[in-house]
Amino acid sequence: MEFHECYAVNYQSARQRFREEGAAGGARMHQYRHPTEKGPQGEDLCVDVAVYGNPDAPRVLLVISGTHGLEGLSGSAAQLAWMKGGGPAKLDPGVRVVMVHAVNPWGFAHLSRTTENNVDLNRNFIDHARAPANPGYALLHDKMLPEDWTMASIQAAQQAMDDYAKEHGPDALFDTLARGQYSHPQGLNYGGSQREWSNTLVEEIVGRHLAGARKVGFIDWHTGVGEYGEPFFLCFNEEDGPLWELAAQWWGDDRIKGQRPHGKARPNYQGLLFHGVQAFLGDVPMCGAVIEFGTRGWHMRRMLRLDLWLKFKADPSSERHALLRQDLLDSFVPFDQLWRDGTMRHAKEITDRAVRGLAQW
Repeated sequence: MEFHECYAVNYQSARQRFREEGAAGGARMHQYRHPTEKGPQGEDLCVDVAVYGNPDAPRVLLVISGTHGLEGLSGSAAQLAWMKGGGPAKLDPGVRVVMVHAVNPWGFAHLSRTTENNVDLNRNFIDHARAPANPGYALLHDKMLPEDWTMASIQAAQQAMDDYAKEHGPDALFDTLARGQYSHPQGLNYGGSQREWSNTLVEEIVGRHLAGARKVGFIDWHTGVGEYGEPFFLCFNEEDGPLWELAAQWWGDDRIKGQRPHGKARPNYQGLLFHGVQAFLGDVPMCGAVIEFGTRGWHMRRMLRLDLWLKFKADPSSERHALLRQDLLDSFVPFDQLWRDGTMRHAKEITDRAVRGLAQW
């Protein structure tokens, strides 16, 4: 396959490709329309689900794209790479595959990482009556969202982070910025004050399309962490436990064990979709990972701030806004043909491995 067979230019095109390929490949297709939000052209925003294989198969692979909105352009292509690459025809009769496309459709359509409420969906799966504290974030917030996006404000943010790292250590800085925070609604990795629509929909999808599952595999496609164009695995099964070891069998020890995102200790991530699905499944065991494709490394922290600034501070009619939005998109889903071709090939291989591993589990 050529990269342009799987990569789309926007949410509408990606959705059309997913639905057409699913229908052509014999998947059972379902759609869930957002009850209140629309796309930039007034179009409906939908989460689409394609279910392949025996509906009563006891082993299910759940594959999700678009948790972080605009990253869905890559996640959608990753799903299509398996769908178009002969994956459905090779399914073991004991395995079904549930593809969830654009689980955060507002962010995908509006090319933002967050939901319509500036919520990082991948920090939203918590008990909101007991939201975890992140006191360090308050010390940095004002520099993370400046009034104007200039080299001076970028340097001021970097200085604030450098000072924090000097006092607390670089691992603590990364944890503070990435773990999730629940106090600043316009801030980085804001986990929200209540469950997002997409959160409640994931529970519905698990209850409906994973019904009867006895064993579940999980892939959530992302971009930003890791070497350029290479997959980076974040397995959130219990470290060194049996499901952690199973993930290593599927994808390799080197991909699962000892992973340090951006070369730092893994943050104490809160409210992950991974953990939400685990909770919705109850006692059903789930093995899997968040899988990133690397882009700009640590510099992605600046791009997360740019997403906020474009949303809350920029003049959307200005040429500067258009230029910076192009930079934002390229940072998460590079326009580079080689990057897109490589990530597509990796995605097919990674999904095939999960399917085979499930069949043997």
